[in-house]
Amino acid sequence: MIEVEVTAIHGEAEGIRAFRLASLDGTQLPPFTAGAHIDVHLPGGLIRQYSLCGDPDAGGPYEIAVLREPASRGGSEAMHGLAEGARLRIGPPRNLFPLAEDAPTSLLLAGGIGITPMLAMAQRLHRLGGDFTLHYCARKATRAAFLARLREAPFAARVALHFDDGPAAQRLDAAALLATASGAHVYVCGPSGFMAHVLDTARALNWPEASLHREYFTAPPTARADAEAFELEIASTGEVLVVPAGETALRVLLAHGHDIPYSCEQGICGTCPVPLLAGEPDHRDSFMTEDEHARNNEFAPCCSRAKTARLVLNL
Repeated sequence: MIEVEVTAIHGEAEGIRAFRLASLDGTQLPPFTAGAHIDVHLPGGLIRQYSLCGDPDAGGPYEIAVLREPASRGGSEAMHGLAEGARLRIGPPRNLFPLAEDAPTSLLLAGGIGITPMLAMAQRLHRLGGDFTLHYCARKATRAAFLARLREAPFAARVALHFDDGPAAQRLDAAALLATASGAHVYVCGPSGFMAHVLDTARALNWPEASLHREYFTAPPTARADAEAFELEIASTGEVLVVPAGETALRVLLAHGHDIPYSCEQGICGTCPVPLLAGEPDHRDSFMTEDEHARNNEFAPCCSRAKTARLVLNL
């Protein structure tokens, strides 16, 4: 864990605050790459993931931005309750949303608070001289974070703004955009519906899965029930554990003394996957790609379940 102080807080848009975090002892915080996030440990034992939105090459304090969710599970409310001078513990940067820096061109599509990783990506691509366009969608300008920074950025000509309350001509036409961007890599972050629309449109246009990159801030909704129990076999000992209906594999493993690192418990942060030797999971995480799911060699116990009666874990 890294001990940090909140050295600055300011409003970025309606419901969105930006936070600057500096190390307590004045040392340089670990470097990060575009698309990286940190785990923030909040009062009450909450752990939340927030993308780093500063310039990856600049060094100095970290910057994150947090939308206060009306249906907050406690994380955004706790962040918005902080004052300057507050002390927090954070984890080192991790990147489950990396930038393909050698791509011929990149399309960055952000919805709402999803601008945070895209801002770091745009700064990095500009520094590299890469070809890219950033499309930022929001309900209205007052709900769009970092507008002044984007308009004053050296890459401002590469930024397109799309507001739901604006003229129809300026709204994002994902199909038209993706139909003319052959060979690009697409990065999308924002509300689940926005991301699903972009990704489904790309797939309908036969975009290769390897060119589609996404990051969720919350787990996408699922209609799948947790009504079926299944078994976990620990390969090293032969121990067999039953995961009851309505319980997670993670909680069962922890209750039986298995030290599994975890954070979000929603399948979005990539902390908890364990090696899988046999069985077929019902993958429900949002950080592994479809190709990674098809390999069936990792299992996210915080949210995923099983299609077969038993999964064998390499623990």
